[in-house]
Amino acid sequence: MENCIFCKIVQGEIPANIVYESEDVLAFDDINPAAPVHVVAVPKTHVATLMDVPEGMMDSLIAAVQEIAKIKGIDTKGFRTVVNCNEDGGQVIFHLHVHILGGRKLSDDMG
Repeated sequence: MENCIFCKIVQGEIPANIVYESEDVLAFDDINPAAPVHVVAVPKTHVATLMDVPEGMMDSLIAAVQEIAKIKGIDTKGFRTVVNCNEDGGQVIFHLHVHILGGRKLSDDMG
């Protein structure tokens, strides 16, 4: 999508601190972290919301989350994943993305 900030990051038009990349997924550090580790993983194909996910896409995203947790050293202590869907669900950027949060004990307030 032309004006999507995540599409621009995937295309290399906007710089980001890349944490992980595969054929289907790009992950980068969140610019406004809510935890010591806060990575955003996005499919390289533009998909607006969780409700629009084609079959098989989540397999790539879950594999990416597992690898990112290992890269960031939070795989054994624990972490949280968050996918916001649509406006009432807190989605701000309408390109499917998974937040991976960790690096400390997380509270129930999602941060």
